[in-house]
Amino acid sequence: MQIRKAMILAAGYGKRMLPLTETVPKPLIKIGPKNLLERSVELLIKIGVNEIVINIYHLSNEIEKFIKKKKYEATITLIKESKLLDTGGGIFNATKQFKDEPFFVLNPDTIWNKSYYEELKVLENFYFINKKSVLLLVDKTKSYDKSFKGDFNFSDHQIIKREKKNNYIFTGAQIINRSIFSEMQEEIFSMNLIWDQLIKKKELLAQESNQTFFHLNTFTVFKELEKLKFID
Repeated sequence: MQIRKAMILAAGYGKRMLPLTETVPKPLIKIGPKNLLERSVELLIKIGVNEIVINIYHLSNEIEKFIKKKKYEATITLIKESKLLDTGGGIFNATKQFKDEPFFVLNPDTIWNKSYYEELKVLENFYFINKKSVLLLVDKTKSYDKSFKGDFNFSDHQIIKREKKNNYIFTGAQIINRSIFSEMQEEIFSMNLIWDQLIKKKELLAQESNQTFFHLNTFTVFKELEKLKFID
């Protein structure tokens, strides 16, 4: 793997997971033998990432204690936000040290596992061939949670677009470079704003995942996933 840097988004309140997230930050919720953050970090290390930043806010002390206890074989920097910056603002704020190098971004709400290893390698190769931001998308028919309406479609050339009916869900994995934030003046903003700018320029690409998509969306879904007894 050529990309050695990554970010994990871990700052949100996880309100749809209440009452669980009153005392446990969403990234530390266990699915099977591991919690969401653990799955994300282990996958990134497995693919060769050795520098990870994690933005934190809600119950940040719990995440700090977890990372300190684990002693991962990677440099992990926790970026504590003084206020919630949303997804785009959080990434832009936390990745200053990455300068102009490409990096992975993972949303830990997805149940990441070793099956994604090969797909992230393909995602990386695709990024270096095209030198454009790339998202890992999955057909919504492969989603365990059928409530997802779809985020995107893409053309034969894997150029992402948004339409009235979208058949693909963003898995939570992407490769980007900080140059995509060059026109952004706001401090708090969603990645959707950046993606829409890239879509207009036809500079946002898609790679398709073939995995069954498990995503921790609500407390109800959590109770259902618990019954599946994930084994890693």
